[in-house]
Amino acid sequence: MLVVLFILISLSIFGLAFRKLGFPPEYSVYFLFLSLLGSYVNIPLKKVMSRVPIISGKKIDIHWFNYTASPPEVERSTIIAINLGGAIIPVAMSVFLFTMVSLVNAMIGILVVVFFIYKIARPVKGSGIAIHTLLPPILAAATVLMISPQDAAITAYISGTLGCLIGVDILNLGEIHDLGVPAVSIGGAGTFDAIFLTGIISVLLT
Repeated sequence: MLVVLFILISLSIFGLAFRKLGFPPEYSVYFLFLSLLGSYVNIPLKKVMSRVPIISGKKIDIHWFNYTASPPEVERSTIIAINLGGAIIPVAMSVFLFTMVSLVNAMIGILVVVFFIYKIARPVKGSGIAIHTLLPPILAAATVLMISPQDAAITAYISGTLGCLIGVDILNLGEIHDLGVPAVSIGGAGTFDAIFLTGIISVLLT
């Protein structure tokens, strides 16, 4: 993954994306590494009781990736946290970008992405909420090209990141009790991948 990222940087793809968002291209490197480093930071918010035992040692298969679920815990509880790189930073960026586009178009884009992402995302016991990584950016780009082609790049970033965050994590918080996981992170794990790629790919597609 690091090799691919450095290749993309060398090709100035991230710089192109940030130029479309109205930022100096060199800011893309700072944002990239800040987001990647922030993906390892999860800030605990609350603890909720789990209605099912914590799943341990179970093989999870999501979109052709296989891994083993987290080790067992004594308590039947789940910690809800928020991820710095996958939630706080994208939300802060989107709030700033809201001032550059039509509020109505941005809200329409967010609602459309949220609706479809929520319908597509599915809870996976022992893992979390799963969604194919490439769907959010493609959906965001297609949506904003129809509703706001004049501000497509910025609206795509806002719609894609916030739409994915709300549709995958926020609206599925009620499923946490039945997932059997020791911790979940808003904007973390697989959601971070989708949000990170959504922010970059949706801009590049417009």
